[in-house]
Amino acid sequence: MPDFSIRKIDTEQRVCWGWASIVKNADGSVVVDHQGDIITPSELQKAAHVFVKDARTGGLMHERTDGIATIVESFVTTPETIEALFPNIAKGLIPTGWCVAFHVTDDGVWKSVRDGSLSAFSIHGTGERVPYEEQS
Repeated sequence: MPDFSIRKIDTEQRVCWGWASIVKNADGSVVVDHQGDIITPSELQKAAHVFVKDARTGGLMHERTDGIATIVESFVTTPETIEALFPNIAKGLIPTGWCVAFHVTDDGVWKSVRDGSLSAFSIHGTGERVPYEEQS
């Protein structure tokens, strides 16, 4: 399972960075989440775009709560975007996923981020389950 831990914290700006979702490991293997689900790269990219365009507000423990955090950076890594933007990086080093940064406005949540009690990002949403067939 990929590491979704918060990777960087800027205490002055109250911003934290990390992976919100990884759908394929750097080696190209598909990630299956804790519920046994997978997200295709195209669906992840659509979901990221909708979130940034329409929602922008981070919640707590999968509950949408205004006034906790706001997304300030978002980047979906696909093989195509990696190749286009980072042509000198060898293939197979960067996973397919969604990197985010949130500005945390809630004092209690920020304290929990800083002390490690809240140590990772997790996306939440709805979808339709369809059988997955491994691509050869």
